[in-house]
Amino acid sequence: MAVKMRLQRHGSKKRPFYFIVVADARAPRDGKFIQKIGTYNPLTVPATIQLDRQKALEWLHKGAQPTDTVRRILSFKGVLYLKHLLRGVKLGLFDEATAMVKFQKWHEEHEANIRKRTEEHKKQQRAKRPGGARPFVRRAESGRGGETAPASEA
Repeated sequence: MAVKMRLQRHGSKKRPFYFIVVADARAPRDGKFIQKIGTYNPLTVPATIQLDRQKALEWLHKGAQPTDTVRRILSFKGVLYLKHLLRGVKLGLFDEATAMVKFQKWHEEHEANIRKRTEEHKKQQRAKRPGGARPFVRRAESGRGGETAPASEA
Protein backbone atom coordinates (compact mmCIF):
# COMPACT_ATOMS: atom_id res chain seq x y z
CA MET A 1 0.00 0.00 0.00
CA ALA A 2 1.52 3.33 -1.09
CA VAL A 3 1.13 5.94 1.62
CA LYS A 4 1.27 9.69 0.98
CA MET A 5 1.47 12.71 3.24
CA ARG A 6 -0.73 15.35 1.66
CA LEU A 7 -3.09 18.27 2.18
CA GLN A 8 -6.81 17.75 2.70
CA ARG A 9 -8.80 20.87 1.84
CA HIS A 10 -11.39 22.34 4.18
CA GLY A 11 -12.84 25.83 4.46
CA SER A 12 -15.26 27.64 2.23
CA LYS A 13 -14.93 28.85 -1.34
CA LYS A 14 -11.86 31.11 -1.79
CA ARG A 15 -11.00 30.66 1.93
CA PRO A 16 -8.83 27.52 2.00
CA PHE A 17 -7.76 25.73 5.15
CA TYR A 18 -5.92 22.43 5.04
CA PHE A 19 -5.34 19.41 7.25
CA ILE A 20 -1.99 17.69 6.75
CA VAL A 21 -2.85 13.99 6.63
CA VAL A 22 -1.31 10.61 5.96
CA ALA A 23 -3.49 8.74 3.47
CA ASP A 24 -3.47 5.85 1.05
CA ALA A 25 -2.38 7.13 -2.36
CA ARG A 26 -5.53 5.68 -3.95
CA ALA A 27 -7.91 7.56 -1.63
CA PRO A 28 -9.53 10.78 -2.91
CA ARG A 29 -8.09 14.15 -1.89
CA ASP A 30 -10.70 14.92 0.76
CA GLY A 31 -11.58 11.31 1.48
CA LYS A 32 -10.47 8.65 3.91
CA PHE A 33 -7.14 9.15 5.67
CA ILE A 34 -5.00 7.17 8.09
CA GLN A 35 -3.86 9.92 10.47
CA LYS A 36 -4.06 13.70 10.79
CA ILE A 37 -0.66 15.17 11.65
CA GLY A 38 -1.26 18.91 11.40
CA THR A 39 -2.97 21.94 9.90
CA TYR A 40 -1.99 24.61 7.37
CA ASN A 41 -3.67 28.00 6.93
CA PRO A 42 -2.27 29.90 3.92
CA LEU A 43 -4.45 32.99 4.49
CA THR A 44 -2.43 34.36 7.41
CA VAL A 45 0.87 36.19 6.93
CA PRO A 46 3.09 34.29 7.41
CA ALA A 47 1.09 31.11 6.82
CA THR A 48 0.08 29.32 10.03
CA ILE A 49 1.40 25.78 10.26
CA GLN A 50 0.78 23.44 13.18
CA LEU A 51 2.51 20.10 12.85
CA ASP A 52 3.21 17.13 15.10
CA ARG A 53 6.91 16.63 14.36
CA GLN A 54 7.14 13.19 15.95
CA LYS A 55 4.23 11.76 13.96
CA ALA A 56 5.56 13.25 10.73
CA LEU A 57 9.02 11.84 11.42
CA GLU A 58 7.58 8.39 12.20
CA TRP A 59 5.65 8.34 8.93
CA LEU A 60 8.70 9.45 6.96
CA HIS A 61 10.71 6.62 8.53
CA LYS A 62 7.92 4.19 7.61
CA GLY A 63 8.22 5.30 3.98
CA ALA A 64 5.35 7.74 3.47
CA GLN A 65 5.96 9.99 0.48
CA PRO A 66 5.10 13.69 0.98
CA THR A 67 3.60 15.68 -1.88
CA ASP A 68 5.53 18.74 -3.11
CA THR A 69 3.65 21.22 -0.90
CA VAL A 70 3.83 18.99 2.18
CA ARG A 71 7.55 18.45 1.54
CA ARG A 72 8.05 22.25 1.63
CA ILE A 73 6.02 22.48 4.84
CA LEU A 74 8.05 19.67 6.45
CA SER A 75 11.25 21.39 5.38
CA PHE A 76 10.05 24.72 6.77
CA LYS A 77 9.21 23.13 10.13
CA GLY A 78 12.53 21.26 10.28
CA VAL A 79 11.23 17.70 10.02
CA LEU A 80 13.37 16.86 6.98
CA TYR A 81 16.44 18.39 8.65
CA LEU A 82 15.78 16.30 11.76
CA LYS A 83 15.45 13.19 9.60
CA HIS A 84 18.76 14.08 7.96
CA LEU A 85 20.46 14.48 11.37
CA LEU A 86 19.03 11.19 12.66
CA ARG A 87 20.35 9.43 9.56
CA GLY A 88 23.82 10.77 10.49
CA VAL A 89 23.37 9.32 13.99
CA LYS A 90 22.35 5.97 12.50
CA LEU A 91 25.48 5.97 10.29
CA GLY A 92 27.65 6.77 13.33
CA LEU A 93 28.84 10.19 12.18
CA PHE A 94 27.90 11.79 15.52
CA ASP A 95 25.84 10.98 18.59
CA GLU A 96 22.18 11.82 19.21
CA ALA A 97 22.97 14.59 21.72
CA THR A 98 25.04 16.43 19.09
CA ALA A 99 22.22 16.02 16.57
CA MET A 100 19.70 17.52 19.01
CA VAL A 101 22.04 20.44 19.76
CA LYS A 102 22.37 21.14 16.03
CA PHE A 103 18.60 20.94 15.58
CA GLN A 104 17.92 23.25 18.56
CA LYS A 105 20.40 25.81 17.20
CA TRP A 106 18.74 25.70 13.77
CA HIS A 107 15.26 25.93 15.33
CA GLU A 108 16.15 29.03 17.38
CA GLU A 109 17.61 30.80 14.33
CA HIS A 110 14.57 29.83 12.27
CA GLU A 111 12.10 31.13 14.89
CA ALA A 112 14.02 34.43 15.13
CA ASN A 113 13.83 34.79 11.35
CA ILE A 114 10.07 34.16 11.40
CA ARG A 115 9.55 36.75 14.16
CA LYS A 116 11.58 39.27 12.15
CA ARG A 117 9.47 38.66 9.02
CA THR A 118 6.25 38.98 11.02
CA GLU A 119 7.36 42.30 12.49
CA GLU A 120 8.34 43.62 9.05
CA HIS A 121 4.93 42.66 7.69
CA LYS A 122 3.16 44.42 10.58
CA LYS A 123 5.21 47.58 9.96
CA GLN A 124 4.29 47.52 6.27
CA GLN A 125 0.60 47.10 7.12
CA ARG A 126 0.74 50.03 9.55
CA ALA A 127 2.43 52.20 6.90
CA LYS A 128 -0.37 51.46 4.42
CA ARG A 129 -3.06 52.72 6.82
CA PRO A 130 -4.43 56.22 6.25
CA GLY A 131 -3.03 58.69 8.76
CA GLY A 132 0.24 56.85 9.37
CA ALA A 133 0.56 54.43 12.26
CA ARG A 134 -2.69 55.42 13.97
CA PRO A 135 -5.64 53.10 13.49
CA PHE A 136 -8.53 54.73 11.63
CA VAL A 137 -11.34 55.82 13.97
CA ARG A 138 -14.58 57.25 12.65
CA ARG A 139 -15.75 60.23 14.64
CA ALA A 140 -19.34 60.28 15.81
CA GLU A 141 -21.66 62.97 14.48
CA SER A 142 -22.66 65.65 16.98
CA GLY A 143 -26.36 65.46 17.73
CA ARG A 144 -28.76 62.57 18.15
CA GLY A 145 -30.61 60.25 15.83
CA GLY A 146 -28.64 61.06 12.70
CA GLU A 147 -29.43 64.78 12.79
CA THR A 148 -26.68 66.98 11.54
CA ALA A 149 -25.76 70.34 12.99
CA PRO A 150 -26.84 73.33 10.85
CA ALA A 151 -24.09 74.81 8.75
CA SER A 152 -22.96 78.28 9.76
CA GLU A 153 -23.71 80.94 7.19
CA ALA A 154 -20.90 83.29 6.27
